[in-house]
Amino acid sequence: MGTLLALFERYLEAEAAECARRGIRLSVLGRRDRLPPSLVRAIDSAESATSRGGSLALRLAVDYSSRDAILDAALRVAGTPTREAFARLLAVPDVDLLIRTGGEKRLSDFLLWESAYAELVFLDRMWPDFEESDLEAAIREFHARDRRFGRIEERAAASIARLPS
Repeated sequence: MGTLLALFERYLEAEAAECARRGIRLSVLGRRDRLPPSLVRAIDSAESATSRGGSLALRLAVDYSSRDAILDAALRVAGTPTREAFARLLAVPDVDLLIRTGGEKRLSDFLLWESAYAELVFLDRMWPDFEESDLEAAIREFHARDRRFGRIEERAAASIARLPS
C-alpha cells in the first residue's frame, strides 16, 4: 500500500472515535474496489462509528471522479430529470466549503456538480501537514465571505440595467 493510503488508514483508525464523540459524520467518496482491503475495512468502520454524527459532515475523496459520478447518475435517470432529482442520484449533498491542499488551484474532477456554489480555499500545504489551525483559518475565511448562490447583487443588477441595449 502506498504511503499516503497507509497514512489515511492509520488516521481513520486513530480519529474515528474522536469524530464520533464530536458529532462529526465521516463519509468517504470514490471507488473502493481499487483500494487495499484493509483500507476499505478502516473506511467502513469509521463511517459506521460516525454514522450518527449531526454537527458536521466531513467528506473525504479517495479515488473519486466527479465525471464518473455524474455519468453514473445520468445512466440511472429515468424520464426528464430536474436538477433536484439528478442531484439526489449523485448521493452527495452540496458542498459549502471546499479546501484544496497541495498548492493546486483547480478542482481536478472533484465534486464538480456539488461544488457549484462552494466557497473555495486553496492551500500550499500538503494534506499530511494540514493542521487544525489551517481548518480554523479556512472556516473564518468562509464565514467572512458573502455567499450569494448565483444571485446578482442589487448593485450589479442596477449596473446591468443601465447598459445600452
